[in-house]
Amino acid sequence: MTLQQLKYADAVATCGSISEAARRVFVTQPTLTESIRALEEELRTATFTRSTRGIAVTREGEEFLASARQILDDAARIQEKFTGKAVRRPQFAVSCQHYAFAVEAFIEVVKKCGAESYDFTLRETVTSEIIDDVARMRSEIGVLYLSRRNERALTKMLKKEELSFEELFASRPHVFIGKRHPLAKKKGGVTPKELDAYPFISFEQGVENALYFAEEVMPSIDRKKNIRVRDRATMTNLILGLNGYTVASGALSRELNGPDVIAVPLKMDDFIRVGLVTRTGVSLSASGEVFVSAIRNRCADGVYKLGAINGAKFLAETKKLGKRIR
Repeated sequence: MTLQQLKYADAVATCGSISEAARRVFVTQPTLTESIRALEEELRTATFTRSTRGIAVTREGEEFLASARQILDDAARIQEKFTGKAVRRPQFAVSCQHYAFAVEAFIEVVKKCGAESYDFTLRETVTSEIIDDVARMRSEIGVLYLSRRNERALTKMLKKEELSFEELFASRPHVFIGKRHPLAKKKGGVTPKELDAYPFISFEQGVENALYFAEEVMPSIDRKKNIRVRDRATMTNLILGLNGYTVASGALSRELNGPDVIAVPLKMDDFIRVGLVTRTGVSLSASGEVFVSAIRNRCADGVYKLGAINGAKFLAETKKLGKRIR
């Protein structure tokens, strides 16, 4: 086994395509294919599966690649220390729902990278793709929420994919509205009924439109006026331009959401548990550690941090928590 073979395997896993991986590492497709074949023979296991949809990493391949990437990172640091040249661009990818604090944490990863070149990816995407991205190693970390509406279904999916959920914080649902919205002064909270007159702006989930995939704890099926969007900027413009609203955790960033959007508590008997999704038993990269530290710090800033609560304990805590979260 050689470092070159590890680099080739890493490229195939990242690209999900032999042709794209060959282009990235500057070799022919036959050369890359033969290198992967020889590596799998040596390991006596299949690291990839091939289909008409492309290349996917196997369970054994996930474990192998986690170790391989650590070896590549260590080798790159040694070579850079003694040659003064960066021989491997740091790589890191996150898939998340549309959370401003996740973007801010990602920004900190980039700022602390210190390398002259890097290859980072931030995917604000639909819920099903977040789970699939982390499971297939397209992303190292995912960020999503659990609630009483989706917890059973998503927890089952995470377990099937051998993924772990680590809670960052729990919060009562809030509505994001413009500061000039007719309901903006109701600091004590608004009810779903009071929102009936206004457009509900939610994030589209594509073909996976089951209720438990909804990014908003109050799904559009409960609303009279619905508009679905794909990106944060469009949502903000519609919230302000149409006196619309969306439902979120209440963790609002003035830098990314803008000064004209505010969060008002939603009087609804549910909680949002925002957390990190990672591969069970797989260590994080250096960039992953920076991201997790940064997002924990941001979530603890101004948001009541409940800690890990689940099952009966979670339900028992909701009444007490409701008195403390604003």
